[in-house]
Amino acid sequence: MRIGEAAREAGVEASAIRFYEESGVLPEPERTDSGYRVYHDDQVDLIRFVKRARSLGIPLDDVRQIVDLRTQGQAPCDVVRTVIAREAADIETRITELQGLRQELLRLQALADEVTDDWPAGSCVCHIVESSV
Repeated sequence: MRIGEAAREAGVEASAIRFYEESGVLPEPERTDSGYRVYHDDQVDLIRFVKRARSLGIPLDDVRQIVDLRTQGQAPCDVVRTVIAREAADIETRITELQGLRQELLRLQALADEVTDDWPAGSCVCHIVESSV
């Protein structure tokens, strides 16, 4: 099948397939004599895997490593476990940081509701944003 059909079957845009090929995530497909890319079912399955991995937030370099292992006939499960654990820990860190940011924004929102628009004067750009903790 050609790239358009492979893209439809995998649920991605043809441009995404080209991008993944150019960035080395997907191996180059076979080509017809006229230069058209030719995809087989196993390649469409690989494209679906890449789409799913990216939807989980797995970085492109990690997806590339996982796909490389698989195309070399190796089970990438150990790498996947490591990546999943790392990404989950990173998300926990980001959640904590975002909760702190939310608290600061709520504090500034309360301050904004209490102060006048012209307080203080001088070199201050905006006293709401510039207020310290």
